[in-house]
Amino acid sequence: MTYTIYVDSPEETEEFAVKLAGLLQPQDVLTLEGDLGAGKTTFTKGIAKGLGIKRMVNSPTFTILKQYSGNLDLNHFDVYRLEDSEEDIGFDELFSSDAVSVVEWAKFIEDYLPADRLEITITRQSETGRVIELHPIGERYETVCKELKL
Repeated sequence: MTYTIYVDSPEETEEFAVKLAGLLQPQDVLTLEGDLGAGKTTFTKGIAKGLGIKRMVNSPTFTILKQYSGNLDLNHFDVYRLEDSEEDIGFDELFSSDAVSVVEWAKFIEDYLPADRLEITITRQSETGRVIELHPIGERYETVCKELKL
């Protein structure tokens, strides 16, 4: 099942992500897909805020991974540069750590992703409007989506 929410601004995108973050647990994995500028990093900023992370969050485009400490730690991946690469930077270890993992452009590391995860797609509808689709894979993420009451 796919759950859909419509937001009208970057602030609403971030607010929704803060709400989602309140339901996350260690080892949860969220994948983010969407065109450049769709709002993936804005969404991740909301997740970080909801996890109690005080540091500024920005896209790890050139470093692939940034890690943040909060009430719950965050692994923020941008694996766009790993397209057509066989490089494994220790994904299994990172995904099984006590952090929440958010993976932008996850389709490029499909073989390394855990079987259960929450796949999120953000689509631009207008200058500021977005459609956020959540596709839970696994019982844990189905429960999370139901708790969001979408």
